Amino acid sequence: MEPLFALLTIALAITATAATDYVRPQPRKTLHFPWNPKPSSHPQQVHISLAGDRNIRVTWITDDRSCPPIVEYGTSPGIYNSIARGESTSYSYLLYSSGKIHHTVIGPLEHGTVYFYRCGGQGPEFQLRTPPSQFPITFAVAGDLGQTGWTKSTLDHIDQCKYDLHLLPGDLSYADYLQHRWDTFGELVQPLASARPWMVTQGNHEQEHIPFLTDGFESYNARWKMPFEESGSSSNLYYSFEVAGIHVIMLGSYADFDTASDQYSWLKADLLKVDRKRTPWLVVLFHVPWYNSNKAHQGEGDGMMEAMEPLLYAAGVDIVLAGHVHAYERSKRVYNGKLDPCGAVHITIGDGGNREGLAHKYKDPQPEWSVFREASFGHGELKIVNATHAFWSWHRNDDDEPVKSDQIWIPSIVSAGCLAEKSHELRKILLAP
Repeated sequence: MEPLFALLTIALAITATAATDYVRPQPRKTLHFPWNPKPSSHPQQVHISLAGDRNIRVTWITDDRSCPPIVEYGTSPGIYNSIARGESTSYSYLLYSSGKIHHTVIGPLEHGTVYFYRCGGQGPEFQLRTPPSQFPITFAVAGDLGQTGWTKSTLDHIDQCKYDLHLLPGDLSYADYLQHRWDTFGELVQPLASARPWMVTQGNHEQEHIPFLTDGFESYNARWKMPFEESGSSSNLYYSFEVAGIHVIMLGSYADFDTASDQYSWLKADLLKVDRKRTPWLVVLFHVPWYNSNKAHQGEGDGMMEAMEPLLYAAGVDIVLAGHVHAYERSKRVYNGKLDPCGAVHITIGDGGNREGLAHKYKDPQPEWSVFREASFGHGELKIVNATHAFWSWHRNDDDEPVKSDQIWIPSIVSAGCLAEKSHELRKILLAP
């Protein structure tokens, strides 16, 4: 049956994955996952995400559809002083039927604390650590992961670093209509994703739209539920969360984003709630980069940029993280295509390890706003040290963990005194009908 799905993949996804004017290197095959049968009640594909203040959402799948969506947890191994019950769902996609997908929110939890938990009242014990309540805090960042040998290398590198959350700006499993690849991806990332919160947004490879049959994003939304309801959003494709003095906004490159859209209206309302005294850092993620000097995917983010960049600029966004282009690039502070000391630092980090390979060709000459660019697989680490300074580093997979291939200290917009100049402009945009 897989060849049929493969043909559908080619026929239906070509517009989402087509190259522009560059030539992709030879593709690399997806990892082979040997059949490893487990008891039907055994929790699979366990991952966690933030779910509002001091809460964690635990997600897992069981083949047994009668398993309860309960999570037992506590601060000592094997001793569970608390229990929470959640919800269960499933979905069908062409000839595929998912297992039972369980989402259970646990908490309130203490910050910076190790918890031990068990899913469904049985099975193995897992361990997680909640993020700290104050600086410093470290994010691991890697987009366009897939599930190849390159992916495994990236995950191994991330596993060596000390981080509190993982940020993923789209393109997770590269299932591309082959639903069992969502299952193998969940198993591949479980060792990391069950221990630290993974906060993700969608990419083009999550669409899986079939005309007249599916609207798209069914698999992604069912499996990777994010705190959109907690942030006042009506869609799992865009949301926000706060952690340790940072307000993080996850936008949807493949949801409507024009100034008349629900996403734009939600973004305005969300920015009105931001208190820069309590959360001095403002970080934004989405899939398609706005500032990109690679020949891959040129211009694909222009529409979203035209609609939303003035709003993000007026709000004083510090750092924008994107994926899509299978390479790494970091900009200076930039706005409207020009250097601007009050603009955001844009970082493209779509180099997690996908099967399509790297995007090697860049525009020449290098734009003035582009500081560092390289077509290698790797991951980034963003350490927010305090209210005024963050340290960003990019780690090439070929290097051992101590080697930082690119690194920079980033002062916050607040410390630069930019917000005072922007306050009038921001209020005017945010309060406009």
